[in-house]
Amino acid sequence: METFESVVIDKIGFHARLASKIASIASKFKSDIKIISGGKQGNLKSIMNIMALGIKHSAIFQLEIEGEDEKEAKEAIVQAMIDNELIYKI
Repeated sequence: METFESVVIDKIGFHARLASKIASIASKFKSDIKIISGGKQGNLKSIMNIMALGIKHSAIFQLEIEGEDEKEAKEAIVQAMIDNELIYKI
């Protein structure tokens, strides 16, 4: 299992356009990918699951990725979050 934790720096948080991009990237992988924030969790491959979490600016979130391509999935998703200025570069 691969994990990742970060803080949202986007002033709006996880908005619809960003959720759509991230879900699209996550959907390319076979691994199960969970996003967790505020005691709630959702499937990162689902725009609706991401939006339902209501992740705002300065919120802490975690990713849990499990499956045969978990390392590649983590790298691609984290890079997309950095490229879209959701999180700081690590």
